[in-house]
Amino acid sequence: MKRLVWRRSQRGQSMAEFAMILPVIMVLLLGMTEMGFAINHNTSIVTATRQGARVGAELVNGSAIRHCGDSTYSATVDPQIIAAVEGVLTSPGSPVAVSQVTQVVIFEVADDGTALHNMTATGHKNIWVSSVDLAGSPNGTLLPGSTTQHMYFTPSGTASYPASGRCGSAPAYGIGVSITYTYKFITPLGSIATLLGAGKIQMSDQTIMALEPPSP
Repeated sequence: MKRLVWRRSQRGQSMAEFAMILPVIMVLLLGMTEMGFAINHNTSIVTATRQGARVGAELVNGSAIRHCGDSTYSATVDPQIIAAVEGVLTSPGSPVAVSQVTQVVIFEVADDGTALHNMTATGHKNIWVSSVDLAGSPNGTLLPGSTTQHMYFTPSGTASYPASGRCGSAPAYGIGVSITYTYKFITPLGSIATLLGAGKIQMSDQTIMALEPPSP
């Protein structure tokens, strides 16, 4: 009889200990899962800034003959950069919610002269922000080459980095693209984080590339 009582007591103690440690295990599991989601979102953002900067570096000022004095298609440069960024963010498999992109910035970088390839931002930039209708459909700037299809982004504020003035000649100039994104928790851990005032994470990434030099 005493042995039966002892076994029941031991079983009850084990269950009590398990009940105490279970919340900790659940938080750890949710935390690891949430981290995986966040890394996946950040990877898409990194890829998007690289694609945007690559397009900007190739298009430079929109010259039809790759010449600093010719900017025939300069008005299409930034829309094409944004379209490249958007293409990554909205591609199949991308977890990013475009409506949670705070802004996409196209900015100028230049060699400050203190060291070879010491590229720093000049302060000249063009800011694009998310633009969707009530249904969540894009209603921003028209997609390059289309008269009906809109993008998810539209210019915001005063543009201080006109594409017509971009040139890849010395001194070395480059172009940068940055994205600021608000990541919202996906797992139930978000409810706990929200109570603590931390239900979202501000993510950002930027890529800088040298502008293609003009033709001789």
